[in-house]
Amino acid sequence: MAPTSSRFTFSEWPPALSEAQLEDLTLYATTYALSHSLLYLPAVKPQPPVPNSAIHAPLSVFPSPFPRRLFSLARRLQSTYNILYARIATDVNFLDKVMGAIEGVGKVDDFVGQLWTGWKSLRDEGLVQPLQLGLFRSDYLLHAGPNNEPLSLKQVEFNTISSSFGTLSERTAALHRYLYASTSYYNLYPDMKPGDFPPNDTTAGLVEGLAAAHVAYGVKEAKILFVVQAGERNVFDQRLLEYELLEKHSIHVIRQTFDQLAANATVDSAMRALRISDDTEISTVYFRAGYTPTDYPTASHYSTRFLLERSRAIKCPSIALQLAGGKKVQQVLTQTGVLERFLGTTVPAAQIDELRASWMGMWGLDEEAGVHKAREAAERLVLKPQREGGGNNVYKEAIPAFLDALPPLERQAWIAMELIVPPGLGGYLVRAGSEAVKVDVVSELGIFGWALFGGLEGDVKEKEVGWLVRTKGKDSNEGGVATGFSVLDSLLLVED
Repeated sequence: MAPTSSRFTFSEWPPALSEAQLEDLTLYATTYALSHSLLYLPAVKPQPPVPNSAIHAPLSVFPSPFPRRLFSLARRLQSTYNILYARIATDVNFLDKVMGAIEGVGKVDDFVGQLWTGWKSLRDEGLVQPLQLGLFRSDYLLHAGPNNEPLSLKQVEFNTISSSFGTLSERTAALHRYLYASTSYYNLYPDMKPGDFPPNDTTAGLVEGLAAAHVAYGVKEAKILFVVQAGERNVFDQRLLEYELLEKHSIHVIRQTFDQLAANATVDSAMRALRISDDTEISTVYFRAGYTPTDYPTASHYSTRFLLERSRAIKCPSIALQLAGGKKVQQVLTQTGVLERFLGTTVPAAQIDELRASWMGMWGLDEEAGVHKAREAAERLVLKPQREGGGNNVYKEAIPAFLDALPPLERQAWIAMELIVPPGLGGYLVRAGSEAVKVDVVSELGIFGWALFGGLEGDVKEKEVGWLVRTKGKDSNEGGVATGFSVLDSLLLVED
């Protein structure tokens, strides 16, 4: 694809490949992935207790073009978002009102209600660990406005629990740099140069946050607990964090499911230290499970979560920070004066304006006016519940029938959001065992950050630490690599 002007043309991406070129690039990409831990466990049930094979993660052959100025903006916004969500998580009255089981979403959403009710009981009992750790990811799409306006950056959601694919995103960026270095992509896009592939050091950045929490806990020989799902296929993304913690920080990790913790975890009555099996003390609890109701099939699973929360270990996230990531919070933040409540005294007005400009229109469905508005504008909307992990939303033409079937009392658990309109783009996508397929795609950028907060001084120690790109077929409403909708991708920075 030869450049036709200094302004990048998204609709002409990717360059056309011959069959032989595509075969070669696919071979280079898949063998690189298999050689560099860009891996998944195969889709078999049950997963063997000791894995004996792996497949490459789904991936894109070309990186996705992204305006350099908007990538810089997304990175710049992350520190403001880190501070914002740290402050939300420590504002008990706000979370009670928005997400609680008395006034808020928890009245009608059993999952949210269970978490909030347990958290309220623990607060009444007296929480012993004020510090909280967030490993965050803010997700964005490019938005093509009407009348040929310049592309803008719009937030999809903000993730406060199990923000995954940090380590695999780093390896995907390295994969595309390798393909460029080894083939120059056959000079099909002559303007491509090494500086257009931004560095990605997400693994070290996320581990820096976990290590900061471990140090703040103050017991050097303690370990970090990874709470994981049984049969997890995305295990390599987690293991690479574990290896980095050991190799760079001499911090050991224990992996346990909720079922294992029910049998192995205790909290001592004197110091409220969390201990696992052999009296190993835990400094930090990192949740890669616990974000979906299916992680809590029985009351005992909630009890196990509350046992961990009761302890002196630093939680990543705490229940409060998990609730802060709810879609209802995202929507309430768009209301007049709410953002200033959390940021107005310490963050410059220009930064607040930049953050607000990254939002699409949102509103609640708890009043009839909001429901009517959603019916009228259905073709331009997505409805979102308080869920993470993909596959939960309702889009466009499906909205009226969904609203007809939704009991009025349950409307408070949903928000309406204007759809982001990304520019036309193509890509070659490869899944294990399949040939590369060229399709029209949508690429979503995630920016990672961490924040350690909750101390007596109210300080927030935070940092922006890396990025992720997930690409899916344009006809797929849902995203998520783990749920099978998307592939891992990286960025080619362009001038738009």
